[in-house]
Amino acid sequence: MTSPTAELPEDSFADLLAACPATRSEILIGYARVSTRDQSLGRQIDALTAAGCRRIFADKKSGKNALRPELTACHAFLSAGDTLVVPQLARYGHSLHDLITMVAELRRREIGFISLHEKLDTTTPGGRLVFHVFAALAEFIRELIVAGTHEGLAAARARGRTGGRPTVVTPELLKAARDLLPDPERSLTSIAKLLGVSVGTLYNHIPDLQELRAGQQPALMQRD
Repeated sequence: MTSPTAELPEDSFADLLAACPATRSEILIGYARVSTRDQSLGRQIDALTAAGCRRIFADKKSGKNALRPELTACHAFLSAGDTLVVPQLARYGHSLHDLITMVAELRRREIGFISLHEKLDTTTPGGRLVFHVFAALAEFIRELIVAGTHEGLAAARARGRTGGRPTVVTPELLKAARDLLPDPERSLTSIAKLLGVSVGTLYNHIPDLQELRAGQQPALMQRD
């Protein structure tokens, strides 16, 4: 039986394992974040300092990426060849999709990424491979969510409901909506249509809808 990987062209593996950044500046820039007011940045900053970070950006309150000014400043400060260092993945991204999107943009800008707690380093072949696996997993999860939603709608139709506004907004429907809202490829209208509800229903039953949508990270800022 032929291995699935044997069907891929050799240059696909060469690109996957290629050095990134190709030329390193050896400059490490740190980013830290606390998720509640009761947490302290001290331990994170100590870890980043010990790792050799030349400069550290730190957000002191929780919020989606669009609401983290120090993260925006950090992305703007980074240049090709630099490496961004974080204490752990949860301090950088709010979700797997969020994390993959930002790390992919760093790679496009020839910037490395290191997470100290998970010992992930995208400047090494092994670290890059891990993030490719993460990206594949995120896509797989997204497809499962969509497939499960379609199956739920089909079951509802089989019971006599053919779409439109549901009589009861169930916890299952709200969970499906929360899973779909951070997806940048789906508009609010398309999500509401898929779930058989109105956009107003989503706003009425999901108070943090705007925060969930804020997970759609725009292209990272470039430094002049």
